[in-house]
Amino acid sequence: MVFAEIAYPRFDPVAVHIGPLPIRWYALAYIVGLLLGWAYARWLVRQDRLWGAVARPSVLSLDDLLVYAAIGVVLGGRIGYILFYNLDFYLEHPLDMLKLWQGGMAFHGAALGATLGIIFFARRYKIGAWQVADICAAAVPIGLFLGRIANFIRPELWGRPTDVPWAIVFPGAGPFPRHPSQLYEAGLEGLVLFIVLSLAIRAGALRRPGLVTGLFGIGYGAARIFSEFFREPDPQLGFLFGGATMGMLLSVPLILIGLTIIFQALRKKAAQ
Repeated sequence: MVFAEIAYPRFDPVAVHIGPLPIRWYALAYIVGLLLGWAYARWLVRQDRLWGAVARPSVLSLDDLLVYAAIGVVLGGRIGYILFYNLDFYLEHPLDMLKLWQGGMAFHGAALGATLGIIFFARRYKIGAWQVADICAAAVPIGLFLGRIANFIRPELWGRPTDVPWAIVFPGAGPFPRHPSQLYEAGLEGLVLFIVLSLAIRAGALRRPGLVTGLFGIGYGAARIFSEFFREPDPQLGFLFGGATMGMLLSVPLILIGLTIIFQALRKKAAQ
């Protein structure tokens, strides 16, 4: 096989220094993603025409939602990565569990953590959990887009060897050009999913609580499974069976749950 070859554009892993404190791209992606998602959520709840008669959180309460979501995403993402992807290593090196700057976050764990945060928030403010979940689901692709770009800059989670013209030789990944799978995921899980959910919201999806959440589950799960065909599996796990990866297996329940949520949301009459 004759490989094409594009040199990887090397990046400084530190985005900016605040005094003696280095802020890395990886951390910056999470911070900016949460802040942009929070700003977008505030815009959504202000749009009366999108909600009809559906009750929704107040703009001020979303400040607390940001805190709940941030804690859920960071703790859930880290715990999920430890449990799903690298448990043996962290049992041998327990202090490394705290080294978030070295990477190692799992979206599916972050989703579980964010779900708990949503439930606590909804109970505190006595608002429907599905309305809160819909707001978060609409905003999540912003963070996913930035997170995958950070994976590319790091670099990590690179793709499988290929001879496509846009293949890249990643440092630390061997001599072969590979799919820039981080960019595929940024486009599908981030940009495309954000557009799809935005169109659904404009069509009235927020008037059926849970519908945006279900669409997100299906959209993310499908995008992740597709991208996994181009992404190198985690070296500590490899391929599980029949060419499947851990990312694929964790995404299948997400699609099934999304379908169930959509079915339940569509059974209810839309709020006018």
